Parts: sequence; C-alpha cells; structure tokens
Amino acid sequence: MLYDASRVGNASPALFDANAWHAQGALAAAGAGRGSAYFIDAGDRQWVLRHYRRGGWAARFSADAYFWSGEERTRPFREWRLLRELHAAALPVPVPVAARYCRRGLTYRGDLITERIPNARPLSALLQMGPLPVSTWRDVGKCIRRFHAAGVCHADLNAHNILLDDSQRVYVVDFDRGSRRAPGAWRAANLARLKRSLLKICRDLPGDRLENGVWTALADGYDDSGVTHEAWRRR
Repeated sequence: MLYDASRVGNASPALFDANAWHAQGALAAAGAGRGSAYFIDAGDRQWVLRHYRRGGWAARFSADAYFWSGEERTRPFREWRLLRELHAAALPVPVPVAARYCRRGLTYRGDLITERIPNARPLSALLQMGPLPVSTWRDVGKCIRRFHAAGVCHADLNAHNILLDDSQRVYVVDFDRGSRRAPGAWRAANLARLKRSLLKICRDLPGDRLENGVWTALADGYDDSGVTHEAWRRR
C-alpha cells in the first residue's frame, strides 16, 4: 500500500474493501463506466474508491488482472504518485489518499482511493441536462491548457473525466496511465479524443449542446494556435 497518513491514519486492507463499506451503509455507486468506482461516506471524510478494470480486447482474457512487471510499474502506485505531483503543483485534480496492489504470481489487481471533489458533476452529465454557457467551455479549454503546459498527458481525456463543481471550477480526474511528457503530438491527440467524446455523447441530444460557439470557446480558452487550434472550431 501507499497512503497519506495525514488523511487516512494507519491504513489497512479493509480500507479498500467495498463490501465492508457497504455493510456499514457507507458505500454508493459513483456512476457508470469501465472502472468500478464508489463513493465512500466515512463521516467527515468523503472518498472515491476505484477498482482497476480492463477495457477493450484485454477484458476478454481478464476483467481486472494486470501483468506483473514490478511494484513501481503497477497502475495504482503510478497514478497515486502522479496525482501527488499534480496536487502539489496546484493543478485541479482529486487528492490521492491511498493505493494498493494485490499480487498473485505473474499478475496483480489494484485499487485507488482519492478524496471526493465536493458537489462536482461530470461534463457528460451536465450536457444531458442542457446547453452550457460559452464561459464554461472557455474554462474547460483553459483547464486543459494548464495540464498541457505542465507536461501532463491524460490517457483518456473525455467528457466523463472532466468535472465541474457548484462554483463552475473545472477538474480533471482518472489519471490511470497518465504521464509527464515533453511537448509533442500527444497534446493534439488529447484534444481530438475529447472532441470525439463530446460528439458521441451529444449525438442523440438536442443540437444546441454543441452550438453557439462551443468549439471556438474551447479553442480560445486553450489559446495555443500551435496545437490543432482549428480542430475545435469545426464540426
């Protein structure tokens, strides 16, 4: 295990036991998605527990087992340490609380606990409710630009992993397989992935969700003409 003793005290394996939290009436599903994510209500502590699950073709062979290649390369440890770096750099990410892996032979399984961002909802859920103001889209672009300026590559930047709280502050979550990199083509790939996600989510929603200058606002917020600036301006 890795854990922040200032936030969790003496951690034990029970910390990651969803069944135990459920028995206490302190567990709630955090929504749909590939990973098994739950909200934990531990009194004055509000956490998100996520069990690492595979997606795509790999899930046909195992739902949640990963090949062992050393402790430092386990997904929960890598994500926990990256979140620590990003939080220390004042980037809008969830605070890491604890991480663990359980090894069995050549494979391992893993879990991560982060602090829950109060009153935050995914961009994807907000779009289901109605169109968002141009200022919100501009703020989303600014937020992504902050991460890119810090060399942070998000492996799955989509509308489910961008959250807004009641004050309209933008956060980015789920940094599994994320990394720090030198500037490169990955930044444009991040933006393109987000655009595909937005188009897919809004495909069956009213047309006003992505109209009225959405792409221009995102691009203006990002404000880097060297990174597919026009890609967000065109449908």
